Amino acid sequence: MRYAILSDIHGNFEALTTVLDNIAAANVDRIVCLGDVVGYGADPVLCLEKIRELGCACIAGNHDWAAIDRISIDFFNAYAKAAALWTREQLSDEHKEWLADLPLTLTTDHFCVSHGTFHQPEGFNYIQTVFDAQLSFEELRSHNNHLGFLGHSHVPVGFFDTDPITYTLDPEIPTAEENAVIVNVGSVGQPRDENPHASYCLYDSETRTATITRLAYDIDVAAEKIKAAGLDPILAQRLYLGK
Repeated sequence: MRYAILSDIHGNFEALTTVLDNIAAANVDRIVCLGDVVGYGADPVLCLEKIRELGCACIAGNHDWAAIDRISIDFFNAYAKAAALWTREQLSDEHKEWLADLPLTLTTDHFCVSHGTFHQPEGFNYIQTVFDAQLSFEELRSHNNHLGFLGHSHVPVGFFDTDPITYTLDPEIPTAEENAVIVNVGSVGQPRDENPHASYCLYDSETRTATITRLAYDIDVAAEKIKAAGLDPILAQRLYLGK
Protein backbone atom coordinates (compact mmCIF):
# COMPACT_ATOMS: atom_id res chain seq x y z
CA MET A 1 0.00 0.00 0.00
CA ARG A 2 1.17 3.52 -0.77
CA TYR A 3 0.57 6.24 1.78
CA ALA A 4 0.92 10.01 1.60
CA ILE A 5 1.70 11.38 5.07
CA LEU A 6 1.53 15.13 5.59
CA SER A 7 1.75 17.41 8.60
CA ASP A 8 1.83 21.02 9.76
CA ILE A 9 -0.24 22.61 7.01
CA HIS A 10 -0.69 25.69 9.18
CA GLY A 11 -3.37 27.43 7.17
CA ASN A 12 -1.24 27.58 4.03
CA PHE A 13 -3.69 26.72 1.28
CA GLU A 14 -1.26 27.32 -1.58
CA ALA A 15 1.20 24.81 -0.14
CA LEU A 16 -1.57 22.32 0.65
CA THR A 17 -3.09 22.34 -2.83
CA THR A 18 0.35 21.97 -4.41
CA VAL A 19 1.03 18.93 -2.23
CA LEU A 20 -2.38 17.41 -2.91
CA ASP A 21 -1.91 17.83 -6.67
CA ASN A 22 1.38 15.95 -6.36
CA ILE A 23 -0.27 13.24 -4.28
CA ALA A 24 -3.02 12.84 -6.86
CA ALA A 25 -0.39 11.96 -9.46
CA ALA A 26 1.51 9.60 -7.15
CA ASN A 27 -0.85 6.61 -7.17
CA VAL A 28 -1.51 6.83 -3.44
CA ASP A 29 -3.95 4.53 -1.66
CA ARG A 30 -4.38 6.46 1.56
CA ILE A 31 -3.63 9.92 2.97
CA VAL A 32 -2.80 10.49 6.63
CA CYS A 33 -2.57 13.96 8.21
CA LEU A 34 -0.47 14.40 11.36
CA GLY A 35 -2.09 17.57 12.65
CA ASP A 36 -1.66 21.34 12.81
CA VAL A 37 -4.04 21.91 9.95
CA VAL A 38 -4.47 25.48 11.25
CA GLY A 39 -2.28 28.13 12.87
CA TYR A 40 0.08 30.81 11.47
CA GLY A 41 -1.36 30.95 7.94
CA ALA A 42 -4.24 32.99 6.54
CA ASP A 43 -6.48 30.14 5.30
CA PRO A 44 -7.36 27.96 8.29
CA VAL A 45 -10.91 27.42 7.08
CA LEU A 46 -9.97 26.46 3.51
CA CYS A 47 -7.31 24.05 4.76
CA LEU A 48 -9.58 22.47 7.36
CA GLU A 49 -12.41 22.05 4.88
CA LYS A 50 -10.06 20.54 2.28
CA ILE A 51 -8.79 17.94 4.78
CA ARG A 52 -12.38 17.16 5.79
CA GLU A 53 -13.35 16.85 2.13
CA LEU A 54 -10.60 14.30 1.56
CA GLY A 55 -11.98 12.14 4.35
CA CYS A 56 -8.44 11.17 5.26
CA ALA A 57 -7.25 9.94 8.64
CA CYS A 58 -6.19 12.93 10.75
CA ILE A 59 -4.85 13.50 14.24
CA ALA A 60 -4.62 16.66 16.35
CA GLY A 61 -1.66 19.00 16.62
CA ASN A 62 -0.95 21.63 19.24
CA HIS A 63 -2.17 24.50 17.04
CA ASP A 64 -5.39 22.60 16.38
CA TRP A 65 -5.90 22.37 20.14
CA ALA A 66 -4.91 26.03 20.56
CA ALA A 67 -7.63 26.96 18.08
CA ILE A 68 -10.26 25.35 20.30
CA ASP A 69 -8.76 26.64 23.58
CA ARG A 70 -7.86 23.13 24.73
CA ILE A 71 -4.27 24.06 25.59
CA SER A 72 -2.81 27.26 26.98
CA ILE A 73 -1.16 29.57 24.47
CA ASP A 74 0.73 31.43 27.18
CA PHE A 75 3.95 29.66 26.20
CA PHE A 76 3.51 30.48 22.49
CA ASN A 77 5.72 33.24 21.13
CA ALA A 78 3.98 36.54 20.42
CA TYR A 79 3.47 35.82 16.71
CA ALA A 80 2.08 32.33 17.30
CA LYS A 81 -0.20 33.54 20.09
CA ALA A 82 -1.66 36.32 17.96
CA ALA A 83 -2.18 33.90 15.08
CA ALA A 84 -3.89 31.39 17.37
CA LEU A 85 -6.30 34.03 18.67
CA TRP A 86 -7.01 35.20 15.12
CA THR A 87 -7.59 31.62 13.97
CA ARG A 88 -10.14 31.03 16.73
CA GLU A 89 -12.19 33.89 15.33
CA GLN A 90 -12.19 32.41 11.82
CA LEU A 91 -13.49 28.96 12.76
CA SER A 92 -17.16 28.07 13.12
CA ASP A 93 -18.50 25.93 15.95
CA GLU A 94 -18.67 23.04 13.48
CA HIS A 95 -15.00 23.47 12.58
CA LYS A 96 -14.05 23.53 16.26
CA GLU A 97 -16.11 20.42 16.98
CA TRP A 98 -14.30 18.59 14.17
CA LEU A 99 -10.92 19.58 15.60
CA ALA A 100 -12.04 18.57 19.10
CA ASP A 101 -12.91 15.07 17.87
CA LEU A 102 -9.46 14.38 16.39
CA PRO A 103 -7.43 11.72 18.22
CA LEU A 104 -3.86 12.31 19.40
CA THR A 105 -2.48 9.11 17.91
CA LEU A 106 -3.44 6.59 15.27
CA THR A 107 -2.25 3.13 14.27
CA THR A 108 -2.62 1.75 10.73
CA ASP A 109 -1.78 -1.71 9.46
CA HIS A 110 1.77 -0.57 8.74
CA PHE A 111 2.75 2.20 11.18
CA CYS A 112 1.63 4.49 13.97
CA VAL A 113 1.49 8.28 14.04
CA SER A 114 1.58 11.13 16.54
CA HIS A 115 2.10 14.84 16.18
CA GLY A 116 5.07 15.44 18.48
CA THR A 117 6.15 12.33 20.37
CA PHE A 118 4.87 8.82 21.01
CA HIS A 119 5.66 8.63 24.72
CA GLN A 120 3.64 11.72 25.69
CA PRO A 121 1.53 12.84 22.72
CA GLU A 122 -0.58 15.22 24.80
CA GLY A 123 2.56 17.16 25.78
CA PHE A 124 3.36 18.17 22.18
CA ASN A 125 7.10 17.93 22.82
CA TYR A 126 9.71 17.81 20.06
CA ILE A 127 12.01 15.09 18.80
CA GLN A 128 14.93 17.06 17.42
CA THR A 129 17.91 15.04 18.67
CA VAL A 130 18.80 11.39 19.21
CA PHE A 131 18.32 11.95 22.94
CA ASP A 132 14.77 13.22 22.37
CA ALA A 133 14.02 10.10 20.33
CA GLN A 134 14.91 7.60 23.07
CA LEU A 135 11.64 7.73 25.03
CA SER A 136 9.50 7.49 21.90
CA PHE A 137 11.44 4.45 20.72
CA GLU A 138 10.82 2.86 24.10
CA GLU A 139 7.10 3.54 23.64
CA LEU A 140 7.12 2.02 20.16
CA ARG A 141 8.91 -1.10 21.40
CA SER A 142 6.45 -1.51 24.27
CA HIS A 143 3.64 -1.85 21.70
CA ASN A 144 5.69 -3.94 19.26
CA ASN A 145 5.60 -1.17 16.68
CA HIS A 146 8.42 -0.91 14.18
CA LEU A 147 7.64 2.34 12.40
CA GLY A 148 6.30 5.73 13.44
CA PHE A 149 5.66 9.02 11.66
CA LEU A 150 5.67 12.46 13.30
CA GLY A 151 5.52 16.16 12.47
CA HIS A 152 5.68 19.18 14.81
CA SER A 153 9.35 20.16 14.42
CA HIS A 154 8.82 21.12 10.74
CA VAL A 155 12.15 19.45 9.90
CA PRO A 156 12.17 16.18 7.89
CA VAL A 157 14.51 13.59 9.40
CA GLY A 158 14.67 9.85 10.05
CA PHE A 159 15.79 8.33 13.36
CA PHE A 160 16.95 4.71 13.74
CA ASP A 161 16.73 2.76 16.99
CA THR A 162 20.31 1.54 16.82
CA ASP A 163 22.83 1.54 19.64
CA PRO A 164 23.51 4.41 19.76
CA ILE A 165 20.50 5.99 18.02
CA THR A 166 21.40 7.36 14.59
CA TYR A 167 19.64 9.63 12.13
CA THR A 168 19.55 10.61 8.46
CA LEU A 169 18.61 13.76 6.57
CA ASP A 170 18.52 11.81 3.31
CA PRO A 171 15.11 12.05 1.57
CA GLU A 172 15.08 8.27 1.02
CA ILE A 173 14.65 6.65 4.43
CA PRO A 174 14.75 2.83 4.59
CA THR A 175 12.40 1.32 7.17
CA ALA A 176 13.05 -2.38 6.51
CA GLU A 177 15.63 -2.40 9.28
CA GLU A 178 15.74 -4.77 12.20
CA ASN A 179 15.43 -1.78 14.50
CA ALA A 180 12.52 0.64 14.81
CA VAL A 181 12.43 3.82 12.73
CA ILE A 182 10.82 7.20 13.41
CA VAL A 183 10.31 9.52 10.44
CA ASN A 184 9.50 13.21 10.73
CA VAL A 185 7.71 14.16 7.52
CA GLY A 186 8.45 17.88 7.74
CA SER A 187 5.91 20.63 7.18
CA VAL A 188 3.56 21.34 4.29
CA GLY A 189 2.93 24.97 5.13
CA GLN A 190 5.87 26.27 7.16
CA PRO A 191 9.17 24.37 6.70
CA ARG A 192 11.92 25.23 9.17
CA ASP A 193 14.99 23.51 7.71
CA GLU A 194 15.98 26.57 5.65
CA ASN A 195 14.31 25.02 2.61
CA PRO A 196 11.09 26.92 1.77
CA HIS A 197 9.64 24.09 -0.33
CA ALA A 198 6.61 22.26 1.07
CA SER A 199 7.45 18.87 2.57
CA TYR A 200 5.50 15.62 2.84
CA CYS A 201 6.28 11.90 2.84
CA LEU A 202 5.37 9.00 0.56
CA TYR A 203 5.53 5.58 2.22
CA ASP A 204 5.41 2.29 0.30
CA SER A 205 4.61 -0.64 2.59
CA GLU A 206 5.91 -3.16 0.03
CA THR A 207 9.36 -1.63 -0.49
CA ARG A 208 9.27 -0.28 3.08
CA THR A 209 10.75 3.00 1.97
CA ALA A 210 9.76 6.46 3.16
CA THR A 211 10.47 9.23 0.67
CA ILE A 212 10.47 12.89 1.67
CA THR A 213 9.10 14.96 -1.22
CA ARG A 214 9.78 18.71 -1.52
CA LEU A 215 7.67 20.97 -3.72
CA ALA A 216 7.87 24.62 -4.73
CA TYR A 217 4.59 26.50 -4.37
CA ASP A 218 3.39 30.08 -4.79
CA ILE A 219 4.84 31.64 -1.65
CA ASP A 220 4.01 35.15 -2.87
CA VAL A 221 0.28 34.46 -2.74
CA ALA A 222 0.44 32.78 0.68
CA ALA A 223 2.57 35.61 2.09
CA GLU A 224 0.32 38.37 0.76
CA LYS A 225 -2.71 36.67 2.30
CA ILE A 226 -1.00 36.67 5.69
CA LYS A 227 -0.29 40.38 5.49
CA ALA A 228 -3.78 41.17 4.15
CA ALA A 229 -5.32 39.30 7.10
CA GLY A 230 -3.49 41.61 9.50
CA LEU A 231 -1.24 38.88 10.84
CA ASP A 232 2.35 39.78 11.65
CA PRO A 233 4.45 40.21 8.48
CA ILE A 234 7.17 38.04 10.01
CA LEU A 235 4.87 35.04 9.43
CA ALA A 236 4.93 35.89 5.73
CA GLN A 237 8.68 36.50 5.60
CA ARG A 238 9.60 33.19 7.22
CA LEU A 239 7.90 31.30 4.39
CA TYR A 240 10.58 32.59 2.01
CA LEU A 241 13.36 31.68 4.44
CA GLY A 242 12.15 28.22 5.40
CA LYS A 243 12.47 29.09 9.09
